[in-house]
Amino acid sequence: MRSMRKGLTLCLAVGFAVTAIAGCSSSKQEASTPAPSASAGTASAAPAQIQKMTLNVLNYSNPSWPYNKDNIVWKMIEEKTGVSFNVQLPSGKLDDALSVTIASGNLPDMMMTQDKKLADKYGQQGALVNILDYINDMPNLKKWMEKYPLDTQNTISSDGKMYMFPNAGIGETNRMIWMYRDDVFKKLGITQPQTWDELYAALKKVKEAYPKSYPLSFRNGLQRLLNFAPSFGTGSDVYYDFDKKEWRYGPVEDNYKKMIEYLNKFYKDGLIPPDFLSADTKLWQDLMSTDRGFVTVDYIGRIDFFNSALRKDKPDFNLMFMGAPAGYAGGPAKNAYTQYLDEGFMVATSSKKIKEIMKFMDFFYSEEGRTLSSWGQEGVTYKTENGKKQFIEKYADVADMRKKTGLSTDGTYAWIDYDAHLSLSSPELQKAYQEAPKYDSQQQPRPAFTSSEMEVLSLTGDTIMKKRDENISKFIVGERSLDDWPKYVADMKALGVDKIVDIYKKAYDRSSKK
Repeated sequence: MRSMRKGLTLCLAVGFAVTAIAGCSSSKQEASTPAPSASAGTASAAPAQIQKMTLNVLNYSNPSWPYNKDNIVWKMIEEKTGVSFNVQLPSGKLDDALSVTIASGNLPDMMMTQDKKLADKYGQQGALVNILDYINDMPNLKKWMEKYPLDTQNTISSDGKMYMFPNAGIGETNRMIWMYRDDVFKKLGITQPQTWDELYAALKKVKEAYPKSYPLSFRNGLQRLLNFAPSFGTGSDVYYDFDKKEWRYGPVEDNYKKMIEYLNKFYKDGLIPPDFLSADTKLWQDLMSTDRGFVTVDYIGRIDFFNSALRKDKPDFNLMFMGAPAGYAGGPAKNAYTQYLDEGFMVATSSKKIKEIMKFMDFFYSEEGRTLSSWGQEGVTYKTENGKKQFIEKYADVADMRKKTGLSTDGTYAWIDYDAHLSLSSPELQKAYQEAPKYDSQQQPRPAFTSSEMEVLSLTGDTIMKKRDENISKFIVGERSLDDWPKYVADMKALGVDKIVDIYKKAYDRSSKK
């Protein structure tokens, strides 16, 4: 229930932001974006070039594509906007660097955050600029906000202000889907399961053929309940029910119990690993790559991650997209909406270049800015053939492109055309991206909380989270009988579940009005 403590951190991909590796997100889990090929509409052209200036910036350097001042993207940005960066990088965690920087009072012009709550906190303390005060000077951002109202709303603080620039597109790296070994299913004559009953039957058949396997393998234990819950018409935490138009707490609902009953059945029959609660990435990868795991739920980029590496020795190895099975007959076949990142740039109130920064940032919400951030410069990094853009250099993958050009790395974008990344993907992954949106659950609202609300969510929420995880684990592994479910529900309500849900309702109503 980390999401309860973090204010349901289904937070929007914001700002210039650090991206998660395609198929391997940052730990800020679990923003949403338009579909990869969705038209972004027509935004204003880039504003008149800003007079040359240098901004002091606290940025982040992703280990997989570290900051490199010599990357061509920085030259392209400077040529187009007149702006260059004097970058400071944190020696440790970015959150810690932000805390020290804010406390010192000696702030750079712009700062990266990987947590919107920190932007809200420091903004309400007076350290950060309210971007909305300058919205009439940013025609491109204004049009963007009109086109993406929910994304905009999810960037607003509890006081109705915006302390972090919104971001869209790159969150597609965090899309999570079901995947299955198509080669093995074909060999065994198994069709893709449409329901969890059919999933159970398929897993049993795989188990018979591979007795030492755990056909459904996943990492991070109870975190995956986030992905399973939508197919049962519920949520893994506090969630908004769009049909009933109300906030609810999933882990006390009957449909949630149905999900746990299936997982208990899978556990008893050896269809999931006995140590699934503690399975980390390495263990999960070992299972999936050695014919001991055949169905999984993870980041969509894992299709290329496994296929590219394993086909060298196993040419027939074929991990493919699988539609989400419905939790029950006639139920929803949905994946959790995870296409977001909770990161972005903030502007210090102490900066003497605030108006210039706003004009600079506005460029990135134009179509021209989006293209530059995503593809670079035509004739230099990309070309257009038959109306489609493609990179000129043959990059090994997206990470290779980011390292060599700096495109879509931290501090270089606010709005990404994800087709740039897809152009470097395999046919299997591209097909998965075409199919996946059919199974999207509706994007969850992410209301902003006041400091007093956050305190309750932290204290009461932590208690509820611990009690929930303790009992759900016991239900799945059989240490507690599911006959005790009514008692568990009563205990959870006694801990303050309704109080937490009410906080979400009030915060949502408040943010909706603003």
